[in-house]
Amino acid sequence: MSAVEYIQGNEFQALMEGAALVVVDFTATWCGPCKLVAPLMDQLAAEYGEQVKIVKVDLDKNQSMAQKFNIRSIPAVLVFKDGEVVETLVGVKPYSMFQAAVSKNLSASST
Repeated sequence: MSAVEYIQGNEFQALMEGAALVVVDFTATWCGPCKLVAPLMDQLAAEYGEQVKIVKVDLDKNQSMAQKFNIRSIPAVLVFKDGEVVETLVGVKPYSMFQAAVSKNLSASST
């Protein structure tokens, strides 16, 4: 499985309309803690790749998205369900927390 892909702000809306559950890792290339979260996003993509779309957004290139979602600290991982933010995880977290956020919202969508 390849690394999680970066998207630009203009791709974001189409992504929200095309997938029921989306995980967005808001990051920056200079951010040390973001580099610790990146392999966890790759692991999530490997585990949930067929059910969940997982992408990254470089906030240096997409500052308007930081404002839109009120992101003040990175890494910030937002889980979107049907286009709405349902989970926000800020900072370096254990994989189990990201997994739980995805799992909870996947099971809620199948009920």
